[in-house]
Amino acid sequence: MTNGQQETKPKGGPAKVGTVTSTGGHKTIHVVVENLVKHPTYGKYVRRRTKLAVHDPQNQAALGDLVEIVPCRRLSKTKSWRLVGVIRRNTKPEGADARLNP
Repeated sequence: MTNGQQETKPKGGPAKVGTVTSTGGHKTIHVVVENLVKHPTYGKYVRRRTKLAVHDPQNQAALGDLVEIVPCRRLSKTKSWRLVGVIRRNTKPEGADARLNP
């Protein structure tokens, strides 16, 4: 790095990317992370989802946003992930559902 600048890479482990599904708590969001896992017997790739509670101190993530998260120290019983940043904002207005509006 030049001029004493340090890299702002977060510590703690590999980052994950997921979609915000809930913003109900104060400074807490719920993020769904999807993984493709090869089935041990059949060899077909199966889509697995994990729902994680994430610490969002500035309440910057909104419903439907694509976010990057990293593991951190345990902050509560279920919350051990921290928000790094919002990758892509949700373009749909809140409450709009594709199934209701064909």
